[in-house]
Amino acid sequence: MNVRKKVVVAALAALVTGAALLVYGSGHRAAASDKLPDPEAEAAQARSGPEVLYDTTATPKLVQRILKMIVLAAETGDIEEMRAVLESNELKPMVAAKHIDDPIAYWKAQSVDGTGRDVLANMLDMLSTGFVLKGKGDTGMYVWPYFAEIDLTTLTPKEQVELYRLVPPKQAKAMMASGKYTGYRLGVAPNGIWHYFMK
Repeated sequence: MNVRKKVVVAALAALVTGAALLVYGSGHRAAASDKLPDPEAEAAQARSGPEVLYDTTATPKLVQRILKMIVLAAETGDIEEMRAVLESNELKPMVAAKHIDDPIAYWKAQSVDGTGRDVLANMLDMLSTGFVLKGKGDTGMYVWPYFAEIDLTTLTPKEQVELYRLVPPKQAKAMMASGKYTGYRLGVAPNGIWHYFMK
């Protein structure tokens, strides 16, 4: 092989090696950062207030127990099935600003058709959204939906969709404009006591 051919071969080898390094290098950088930036998550993290949670299995067992009871009763479509849930609770959950002796009768009266089925639907819809832990220890409270405890003017597009799924669009728009959630909310203490379901 003459000198000129040796130079050409050496140059080609250098090019191939450089390309290989470039490919390897870019692949290595992708592996080091396997997650792309998530503007939604970053915006939610930057917001002040309690962290939004979605995994109910991470809550205490007693909380999971009462949630399961509420869901199973609500799914029957018969609001009378909720009576057993209320009786298993240490106290009757608040359902209005004033004392209500019979929550079942109250929910029926508040419902659109007198059966309370839309109230049961609200419970199920609410428990399918994110939630927050407000406070700590004995004074803590798991609150559904998380909208009840954050500034709605700071919602990300994804969170806005979640709100639209929970309340009618006109109401959701008004809530986002005012920053305050005015729909139903549900609270369960870490000890599993259901404290309220009210607007």
